[in-house]
Amino acid sequence: MTLANRPRYAARLNAFKPLAEARGGGIAGMIAAAGEVSGLDAADLNYPDHFRDHDPARMSDMLGRAGLSLNGLAMRYYTEPAMMIGAFTNPDIDIRRKAIDLTRRGMDACRAMGGTVMTLWMGQDGFDYALQADYARMWDDTIGALREVADHDPGLDIAVEYKPNEPRAYALMPDVGTTLLGVREADRPNLGVTLDFAHVLYADEMPAHAAHLIARHSRLLGVHLNDGYGKRDDGLMVGTVHPVATVELFAELDRIGYDGAIYFDTFPDHGGLDPLEEARTNLALVERLRTLAGELGRDPVLHAAIDRQDAATSQRIVARALYGL
Repeated sequence: MTLANRPRYAARLNAFKPLAEARGGGIAGMIAAAGEVSGLDAADLNYPDHFRDHDPARMSDMLGRAGLSLNGLAMRYYTEPAMMIGAFTNPDIDIRRKAIDLTRRGMDACRAMGGTVMTLWMGQDGFDYALQADYARMWDDTIGALREVADHDPGLDIAVEYKPNEPRAYALMPDVGTTLLGVREADRPNLGVTLDFAHVLYADEMPAHAAHLIARHSRLLGVHLNDGYGKRDDGLMVGTVHPVATVELFAELDRIGYDGAIYFDTFPDHGGLDPLEEARTNLALVERLRTLAGELGRDPVLHAAIDRQDAATSQRIVARALYGL
């Protein structure tokens, strides 16, 4: 494993909101700020949030002037008050139809801008109380919605981004196993999964293991990198809490042949960090950890230790690479 091919790197545009006003305001200012970070190549836009004042052609122009390409769009349903108790799982068929139609319009915008993937984070689709939800109906409605949006444009990839909870107490698709079950049941070739590092930790999963399962049973369509302490979606800088697990994830991504963008889903705005410096730190840390993953992947002693499940030896090798021990 060489990890020679540098991936495209993208960042969460809302992270640059504190800098937007000085650069023209709104989404245009956020895009301009992101374009100041050398090494960022791409962006994901939120639909419909980022399209309130600009059409796809105008958005493409702003990205181009900032030196960025579009990776894809991410659906956001939380701006619709009627969808607070569900988008695809809403008990009102008219609201469910509205959510599906909104997603289809987002897909059209993504296609018009040359994007390749629409990400569905269905944070509203879940429940909060026992004896609140008809689980069979929720599941059937969601599978039906996934099929319908996938069939709207079979040439556009649709990625489900899972998360255990927030804003609902229990998400309908909270972990990798349940999400893969749903994607398999929906049974559309353009459906797959987006892996978010902090969400995986939050779900009490190992990132590389989750990536392996996704590649084994579906398609890994997106990787959101960040870090956290596993109790919530912290959105910390990459590799700052779980560097070894991040290295292992890079090794697994190379093994399965993932060639999509690496998206920094981090929250400098939550802690008052300078978004430009935070993005530059993400880039520096990722490049270093990817290099280490390549070096470790060529280490026959490490491979032998893994074959024996010899954690003592493998951890000494990893510690030496990471910390010079």
